Amino acid sequence: MGDLLLVRHGETEWSRSGQHTSFTDLPLTPHGEEQAKSLAPLLAGRSFALVLTSPLGRAVRTAELAGLTGTVRDADLHEWYYGAYEGVTTEEIHRTRPDWDLWTDGGAPGPDGEPGESPEEVGERADRVLSRVADALPRGDVLLVAHGHFLRVLTARRLGLPPSEGRLFRLETGTVCRLSTEHGRPVIAEWNTRA
Repeated sequence: MGDLLLVRHGETEWSRSGQHTSFTDLPLTPHGEEQAKSLAPLLAGRSFALVLTSPLGRAVRTAELAGLTGTVRDADLHEWYYGAYEGVTTEEIHRTRPDWDLWTDGGAPGPDGEPGESPEEVGERADRVLSRVADALPRGDVLLVAHGHFLRVLTARRLGLPPSEGRLFRLETGTVCRLSTEHGRPVIAEWNTRA
């Protein structure tokens, strides 16, 4: 049984400032590009049964700079849809909704049909991804390149936890995490690894 490796894309202007970023497809900053390049030695020498990326440019570019080939874009790896909170920081949201918590309240419906997802909706997407990678894991390691909040939910679901428990797993930009198994159960083997 292979391991499930998770890569959060490199830094963007909004990840640096703490602005929620789902459908706004920002490029990596120069620092984010360096973070992505620094992942190559951590991934070198491994062969992957499957490599999936979010369709967003920041994840695709991170995969390219990390030296990954044969990647497949998967729409379910898209970041949490924040709806009306796109481009807004948690501090700004708390000015009008002091008790708001992404992990329990989700995103608010936004303009122009941009939905705000609930934790459960993000969990459903994570479950679909985990179902797809389950077929590849017996053949070797699987790598996912995606986004902070989504990968935190996916980790919770892999460990058998509700989506809201993704709040327990702080995930830095430009890092690798490894989910493995111990005695047949999913475990965290590495978290926020940098070169």
